[in-house]
Amino acid sequence: MGGNDMELNQKIDTAAGLLASARYSIALTGAGMSVESGIPPFRGPGGLWTKYGEPPMDGYQRFMKNPGDHWKERINPPPYRRELNETLERSTPNPGHYAFAELESMGVLKFLITQNIDNLHIAAGSRNIAEIHGNYRLVRCIRCISRFPREEVPLDEIPPLCPQCGHVLKGDTVMFGEPIPADVLDRCMEEVGRSDCMILAGTSATVQPAASFPEMILRRGGSVIEVNLYESPLTASCTVSLRGQTGKILPLIVERLKQRIGDNRRH
Repeated sequence: MGGNDMELNQKIDTAAGLLASARYSIALTGAGMSVESGIPPFRGPGGLWTKYGEPPMDGYQRFMKNPGDHWKERINPPPYRRELNETLERSTPNPGHYAFAELESMGVLKFLITQNIDNLHIAAGSRNIAEIHGNYRLVRCIRCISRFPREEVPLDEIPPLCPQCGHVLKGDTVMFGEPIPADVLDRCMEEVGRSDCMILAGTSATVQPAASFPEMILRRGGSVIEVNLYESPLTASCTVSLRGQTGKILPLIVERLKQRIGDNRRH
């Protein structure tokens, strides 16, 4: 076993130990996990916005002025949105998504916060989850925050109206200039407040409000396990940082955790 393998092995053991001893573990995931499932990022090399240009920074304000235009664009999307939609429809969960679902079923992971809109954590079996930037498969009422599967929303009237309160519906994904829906943000703050251990996977955690979550846990003396291809601004503060694909490293942590649990039962 090479030096790098030994170091990774030790870090996997440390991560498994932190999860085994934690009272309330949660996770925060980001675009790195989506990229491993073949979904292009928005920014950077190969990013949709790099290729097509960034959408307007006042997207939500434009929506509020004319929701009908937004819905016409949803029905007949521009090239970047069409490419994203096609990729999202084709994508499937990777081993990292399944590892999180398994950690939840083991009772180790209590909650998962994702910044991704791709529905892949849910498709993999995660149930205790908050999608902080929304889910591309849903539409949401901007008044009562009720959510509906997009295929259940009739489009004979544009913009469509909420069947609960009669107000305007929009896609559930959070636009530039749009606040995080209050129900999601409140739940995230509640879960972060309970947590003494966070797995940070596939994210540099630089976009607010998610960027503050690991910092809050660290300030309280909790631990943060980072799994990412690249170093991030938070790497130096993390309790343990594992460099590599989430789809390779997270299953290894799950297996090590199972070994620990099995060893404890035998003793």
